[in-house]
Amino acid sequence: MIIKIHKTKYSTLVAICDEKLIGKIIEDKNIKINLSERFYKGEEIPEKRVVEILKDADSINLVGRKAVETGLKADVIKKENIKKIKDIPFAISV
Repeated sequence: MIIKIHKTKYSTLVAICDEKLIGKIIEDKNIKINLSERFYKGEEIPEKRVVEILKDADSINLVGRKAVETGLKADVIKKENIKKIKDIPFAISV
């Protein structure tokens, strides 16, 4: 799984996007998300370690079926907070 960790002095944001979606723009009439390599393309880490990292993050940005499923597995998002753009699930947790 590809994960990018953005650290600041005060917080840690974890961005996970299904690899096949990185570099694309997904949009509908109400929302547009740029899945830029700069923000999402990080390192490949085993799912078990990703779950641990998600539990320690201050903010989480998940895009794609596998990414969202991992967020559910880590219990950092709830099903009712998952949205979709053109059948692509995404969730944000702060």
